[in-house]
Amino acid sequence: MPISRRPGEYTCGLDATLSVLNGKWKMMILWPLSERPHRFGELRREVKGVTEKVLTTQLRELEADGIVHRTVYDEVPPRVEYSLSPLGELLNNALLPLESWGREHLMGGAESSETPGRVSA
Repeated sequence: MPISRRPGEYTCGLDATLSVLNGKWKMMILWPLSERPHRFGELRREVKGVTEKVLTTQLRELEADGIVHRTVYDEVPPRVEYSLSPLGELLNNALLPLESWGREHLMGGAESSETPGRVSA
């Protein structure tokens, strides 16, 4: 099912993709979610520098676009986990070459401790 945030206004596929990733923190949110589901507090600790308000907003947008899945458990106290949807997994895999390029060309080829277990494309 295509995402229709701005139907008819895209000029190309890259424009459409970037509209989903628009926001300083969205790509940084996707990386920890590629490893396993996270609770809100875990994500906040993993995504250094993001405020609670911005993280909430970015997660809601990613959920609305079908990239992130939000699971609410019927427990006391309530528990909510965020994970990548199948569409989010596809998007994250598409970002792997960008991560690899940045590591090689901007970080001197160093393995980043912030991206453990990731497979370079």
